[in-house]
Parts: sequence; structure tokens; C-alpha cells
Amino acid sequence: MAISKRGVDELLPEADWLNKLARAEATGVPLRIKLGLDPTAPDIHIGHTVVLNKMRQLQDLGHQVIFLIGDFTSMIGDPSGRNATRPPLTPEQIKHNAETYYKQASLVLDPARTEIRYNSEWSDPLGARGLIQLAAKYTVARMMERDDFTKRFAAQTPISVHEFLYPLMQGYDSVALKSDLELGGTDQKFNLLMGRHLQQEYGQEPQCILTMPLLEGLDGVEKMSKSKNNYVGITDPATQMFAKILSISDVQMWKWFELLSFRPLDEIARLKAETEAGRNPKEAKVLLAKEITARFHSASAADEAEQDFNKRAAGGIPDDIPALNLSGAPQGIGALLKAAGLVASGSEAMRMVEQGGVRIDGTVISDKGLKLEAGTFVLQVGKRKFARVTLA
Repeated sequence: MAISKRGVDELLPEADWLNKLARAEATGVPLRIKLGLDPTAPDIHIGHTVVLNKMRQLQDLGHQVIFLIGDFTSMIGDPSGRNATRPPLTPEQIKHNAETYYKQASLVLDPARTEIRYNSEWSDPLGARGLIQLAAKYTVARMMERDDFTKRFAAQTPISVHEFLYPLMQGYDSVALKSDLELGGTDQKFNLLMGRHLQQEYGQEPQCILTMPLLEGLDGVEKMSKSKNNYVGITDPATQMFAKILSISDVQMWKWFELLSFRPLDEIARLKAETEAGRNPKEAKVLLAKEITARFHSASAADEAEQDFNKRAAGGIPDDIPALNLSGAPQGIGALLKAAGLVASGSEAMRMVEQGGVRIDGTVISDKGLKLEAGTFVLQVGKRKFARVTLA
């Protein structure tokens, strides 16, 4: 029960979950624990791993975890937290994204003990007749209690009828899988409760629900999202992953420890107390960054990432920087930085030069009109962007 509740926002109903655990212990029959993810993007970031970590903890206790890929529900689009109708994905987009999902989730879950399912297995055969019968098991009034629907209706923002089908279909997944527990983010509570309701309607013992907090991204404000560019991808290179994690705030670090670290809670509490007593918070952040980087790469890769970060912070030149050959000497510094991929535009290059953020072979430059003749140079923008350029 302590493992179930670690870092959890809500576990409902807690008494039912305790009874299920006791029954599983008495009978030796593992509980069926479900997590559904819609493949709306090709990659998983560490925000997704908050619930995957909880799945792994319960998996290690011997329960049966089910990783459900919502290839059918992706075609509807989850309205959770939306203030406008979500554009449905095409079957081609869904297929492309789904191919990478389980492979990446297996970096957290034990693939040998994970049941992988696609909800098109039972949703496609349901057909129009089955869908109408399913829709009859829930009322419009109850559906409109949903927060995002209520706000959109009050604001006279369009709500498409097909959006009502999403929570119904997600709830029907729980019926099809006979799940004992469904996990999700706090924004999924309505959909998870739908599963409990529909299981009762179909004569099943209702599942319990477990919601995990949403992880704020690198900005410390918005929910982690690729669209907001505040994410750490689980397939990011080790050096990039380590540096991104080290960039979070000292305050935010403790929530990341609770939700992402596998360290015992008493060890994290001791680390926090030592930091509050004067220990450098960066030391704790390095432990977190190395743990997560090692999880998705290796311990040696995490060590190398730390060394790379320290070298960059000290103004040194890392060993593994991109190298490219360019023609057109002499070439202006703005065009050269853009061609090397170190800035997005010439205006950004000029701004970085003005701010003293551009170095050539370790020397800060201030001349925006500088032209470089033929030769090989190490260009640096800020603390982390490097390129070795040979100009001919």
C-alpha cells in the first residue's frame, strides 16, 4: 500500500484497493493494472514516465501490468483539458507513432512481464449497434459535469458530439480488459471514473483509479510538453538529458525526485534536509540527473555526461562536438553561426555577439561585422552549443 501511494495525487477508493491487494495476496492471483496512452506523438518524454514508474513499481510486486496503446481512441482525440476540438489523427500518423511507443515504454517497464494491447481489438468490432448501446449507459447531464465541457459550453465554444465518445471508449477499455486498477494523470480523472461506471454497468467489479501529478517541464510552470519545448525526451542523448535536468530550479528538483527517482523516500528526505542545512543544491541535482540519465542510457554514459557538462561550464571544449565543412570564405560571423546550426537566424547571431555570448577558439568576439577567412575554428554560442567548422 505504501508503494501504491508514493507520489500519488489520489487513490480511489482506497479501501477497495486494500481489499483487492489482500485478495491477491490470499489467492496468489495478480491484479490487472492498466495504463492507456494515445500515440499522439512519436516520442515519450519523462513526464509520461511518472505513471510508467508507478506501473513498474506495481509490476515488481508481481502484478500484471497492461500497456494499452490507444490506436482507436487516437482517431477521436482526448478532450481532456482542451478548450477546442482536438484534430483527429490519421491512421497513418497513429501507426507511425505507435511503432515507437512500446519500444520506449520498455525502457521503464519489464517487457517480459508486460501485456501490450491495442484498443482497436475490441473497439473496431463494436460497430454502430454496439456503440449506440454503449452510449445509452451514460447521460448527457453527467457528461456535461466534466470541467472542460462545462467551460467550453459556457463560453459558447463548439463541442463536437464525437468528443463525448472518447471517455466512453476509454471506459469500455476497462470493461474489455477487466482491469482492477487504472492509472493516469490528474487530468484523466473523469475518464478513469468512467471505467468504474461502465464496469458496474456490465456486471464487473469496478476498478480502482490512481492519479499521478502532472510533471511541470523545464520552465517550472507549464505541464511538460513537446509542443511547449520544455521537455526531456527519454531518447535524448545522454549529454543533453543530463544538462536539461540540471537546468531545473532548486525548488522544482524535489518534486522531480519524488515522481521520477527510485531512491527510498527517507533517503530523499535526508538529502533535502542536508540541502536546507547548507549543502550545495547542485550536488543533489547532479544525483538526480545521473540517476535518470543512467536509467535511459547507462551508468558510464551518465558519468561521461557529467564530465561533459563540467567541461562546458568551465569554458572548455567538449570532445564530441559536431564537425562540418563549409565553403565560401571569407564569410560573415552571422551567416557562419547560422550555417553551423548554432543560431536560428542572423538576427539571433547578432544579438548573441552583442551580449558577449559568441566565442571563436575560446575567445569572446564583439565585432558583428567580423568575416572569417579559410581555416578550422571552434565556434561556441552560450555555454552549451559548439561546432568545429572548416571553412574553405
